[in-house]
Amino acid sequence: MKEKVVLAYSGGLDTSVILKWLIDKNYDVIAFVADVGQDEDFEECRKKALLLGASKVIISDLKKEFVDNYVIKAIMGNAVYEDRYLLGTALARPLIALKQIETAVAENADTVAHGATGKGNDQVRFELCYYALKPDIKVISPWKDKEFLSTFKGRTDLLRYASENKIPVKADMNKPYSEDDNLMHISHEAGILEDPMYSIQKNMLAKMVMPQDAPDSETRIVIHFRNGRPVKLINKDNGIVKEDSYELFVYLNEIAGRTE
Repeated sequence: MKEKVVLAYSGGLDTSVILKWLIDKNYDVIAFVADVGQDEDFEECRKKALLLGASKVIISDLKKEFVDNYVIKAIMGNAVYEDRYLLGTALARPLIALKQIETAVAENADTVAHGATGKGNDQVRFELCYYALKPDIKVISPWKDKEFLSTFKGRTDLLRYASENKIPVKADMNKPYSEDDNLMHISHEAGILEDPMYSIQKNMLAKMVMPQDAPDSETRIVIHFRNGRPVKLINKDNGIVKEDSYELFVYLNEIAGRTE
């Protein structure tokens, strides 16, 4: 029997290549997709994983749990790195790892895998959570695997492999950087963004607008708190009320990112 592995799958370039690579190494791959509020067509993501050979795709809606147990608590604790970085990517990793381990237990899989690079913080976040939750779990980390690294030395090799194996990905040579999106924020990294002389382009902004493109009129918002947590929002301009924590958070993001 093939060894089962639960892969943290986003549908992006890296994890799509990793999924195919694991299948080629004769693993039975279960793709675990965590919905933490990223702008993603999850049915297309499911179709892609199955097309590439995943035996099963599990899509878990974690948005409300992410807001209640991670985002709001981080805001309450003023968890901002060096007074400027919101730790949005970091906040989602423990939740994803938790649900990935729960999936592995439910599916009788002894192995999990992730697509974090061997030089980044995400590998530590994922793997420490895995081992804390299930000390005997096996972890496949392709970006620390000699065979994988000999084949894929960078993003160009990934894109070439995807093209050769007909793996549909959003990234291309005209957009050679990666994005990590969730309810808290979206990060942009790698590729041309590692050049300190590169300036941000407007088409990169997915959740906000440049100040000069924002509305000239203010929006009057009242937020009620209980024990430090937001429990009710009232838009004084149009009377809209939000009392669910997830809906409240999403609504504030929408207002903050408007152009009109």
